[in-house]
This record gives sequence, C-alpha cells and structure tokens, in this order.
Amino acid sequence: MIIVLDGDDQFAEAGTAARALSTSGNVPPLLLLGVGYGGGYRAAVNKRGRDYTPTKRADEPMENGGAEAFHCFLASELLPWASSRFELMEGDYGITGNSLSGLFVLYALLRSRPVFRRGLAGSPSIWWDDRSILGLAAASPPAAGAAGCRLFLCAGADDSPSMAGDLALLSQQLALAPRENLEWTADRFPGLDHYTALPSSFRSGLRWLYADAV
Repeated sequence: MIIVLDGDDQFAEAGTAARALSTSGNVPPLLLLGVGYGGGYRAAVNKRGRDYTPTKRADEPMENGGAEAFHCFLASELLPWASSRFELMEGDYGITGNSLSGLFVLYALLRSRPVFRRGLAGSPSIWWDDRSILGLAAASPPAAGAAGCRLFLCAGADDSPSMAGDLALLSQQLALAPRENLEWTADRFPGLDHYTALPSSFRSGLRWLYADAV
C-alpha cells in the first residue's frame, strides 16, 4: 500500500501512473490510499501547511509545524485502519508527496526508525525553515535494526533555482554521509517545472520504488 498525500489534487495522477505501470508489469498491483481534506491546495479547509511542515515558524501566515502529530495519526490510526480492511504486506508501506507534501515524505523516511519503507519526494520544499529538514536528517541516524528503505527524489529541471539547488544539497548530504539501510536516487525531468513534473514524478518514482517487488 502507498499513501498519496495531497490526495485532493494528486491522487488522479498517482492512480493513472500506478495503473499504467501495473498493466505493463513494471510494478506489482498497488493499493493507493489518498489522504486529503475535502478541498484542494487553496481551499480554506486544506491543512497541508499545518500537517506537512516539521518545524514551527511564527513568521508564516499559515498554521504550521504539525508534521509530528500528522505522522502519529498516519502510524497509529490510518495504517491500522487500512490493515484491518485490506490484505497488506505488513511493514511494506509507501508514501508519496510533492512540494510541501514532498517535505513530509523526507520527514517520514529520514527518521531514526521509519514507519514507511518507500518514499517518493517530488520537488520537496526543503527550503522550509532555513532548510531545517537537512539538520533533522543529520540528527536522526537510523536506529539499529531499522528496516531498509527506498527513497526517490526528483524535480523538474526547469523548477526554480532554489528548488533545484536544495535538492542538490540533500543529495550531497546523503552521498557524503550515507544512511545505513537507505537506498536512494535522484532524478531531474528535462523541460518540466514545479507543476508540469507531477506526472513524470509518479511514473518514474513508483517504477523505481517498486523495482525490487516485481
């Protein structure tokens, strides 16, 4: 099973990619579970700013800093609920996100004892809170015996210079200080930007994440 964050806006693209990849035999049949708010990015009901940001910033207009509470909800409520209703491979959970939700994917995968084994972080908002996610990752080495994880990082080659530069910083950090039990790769999509890269992110990301499961 793979959780699709920003489900109000991104679930359709993720489903299209998963169906095509499964039909062609590039990924096993996947159960996708969209998590949303009943309203898209700009809707007042949408709380992505609150749920996907790991640290609190008083100077930001949106409610923020609730990533740990949201992670607890996923781990202690949503995953057990899904496991009680579907036949899932215990412990082999995936999660996808783009932009702010891509930041949350990093927060979930780069923990000392990750709940999720597979993560797709498209154009992750590493810029948040002066790139605090880089420090969080460095301060949380994998715990002994932690399960192996796979992380797919990507962005459009025509995304903003800050997005591209921040992704390069994270890639450099992971290369210079390898995390035990983490396999990762990073990809850039020529001619695509922060918004148009979404379909390629799901197609390439899901294919790489589940290459070991076909």
